[in-house]
Amino acid sequence: MTGPAVPSKVLVVGECLVDLAPLAPEEGGPAPRSGPAGAPQGSQRLLALPGGSAANVALALTRLGVPTAFAGRFSDQGFGPWLREHLWANRVDLAPSVQADEPPTLAVVALDSAGRASYTFYGPGTADWQWAPGELIAPDALSDVGAVHTGSLALALLPGAQVLSEWLQAVREQSQAVISVDPNVRPGFIGDLSRYRERLTEVLHGAHIIKLSEEDLGLLAPEHGPADVARRWLSAEARLVIVTYGAGGATAFHRSGAVCSSRAAKVDVSDTIGAGDTFSAGLLAWLSDHGALAAGPGTLDGLGPEDLRAALEQATSAAALACTRPGADPPNRDELDAFMARSNA
Repeated sequence: MTGPAVPSKVLVVGECLVDLAPLAPEEGGPAPRSGPAGAPQGSQRLLALPGGSAANVALALTRLGVPTAFAGRFSDQGFGPWLREHLWANRVDLAPSVQADEPPTLAVVALDSAGRASYTFYGPGTADWQWAPGELIAPDALSDVGAVHTGSLALALLPGAQVLSEWLQAVREQSQAVISVDPNVRPGFIGDLSRYRERLTEVLHGAHIIKLSEEDLGLLAPEHGPADVARRWLSAEARLVIVTYGAGGATAFHRSGAVCSSRAAKVDVSDTIGAGDTFSAGLLAWLSDHGALAAGPGTLDGLGPEDLRAALEQATSAAALACTRPGADPPNRDELDAFMARSNA
């Protein structure tokens, strides 16, 4: 690939919800513990944090200097205006978003002794999942958008999941935007896993970039290994498939047959909230900055092994740095550059 280029705009579509995370009173943030001092016996104090996979990606992209728009459904009640203000204050373009009558979605976060997060979601009759066809931007109006990113619960919960799936198909047919998908599977909120797999398979076969975790792969294709699944998607529309392994780093599979891996930097983990979303943003930011999203999906064909390695290094570094602070709080460009310089010293 060529050197740095003018960053391509990314449109992120999906949920923006509230993470209710355990509060460590002496630190003022989430921590892997319960029963904080000073609280009534058996109680737990929770801190409300802005979250949602898609919103986390949009936030991280903007902090990394990528022009980013977010299409979400913001409740006009409760936490809704606060969630909108959070993204707006971080310079995310909210023009494609809509105001909704339904209440915002809540996710109660549990942290294990290593800071790994699990979630219990309260819905699905909430704002994030009620997309109607006329609410999403027309696919033929995406001429200034280099990539569309979505995934997670936005592709899991009806009726919005079906509306979004059909919209993505129209985007592929009517625009030059690269389609990026991160399944980010949440089995406890999906219901019928077999029907979800069928619907998600259609979306993934039309995606140009697919990023998923080792856990996602185990749920979606338990009988196949990463290389076999990647080859299947790369034989369809995908140009790039990436499998992440948490502290084990990540591996990229390219349509050319190139396979590259990157180790994750060792850090002191506060929690893993938003780490995978920050990985996606770090990857897309590298591609945007280096012109790989500037001229349609075919541009991704020109990625070589060194490009893949550099993109993975940035993505894994961004995710590692996000793990060092509470909640979905991704780094900005200066923080990431300094962290990578220290890690490579």
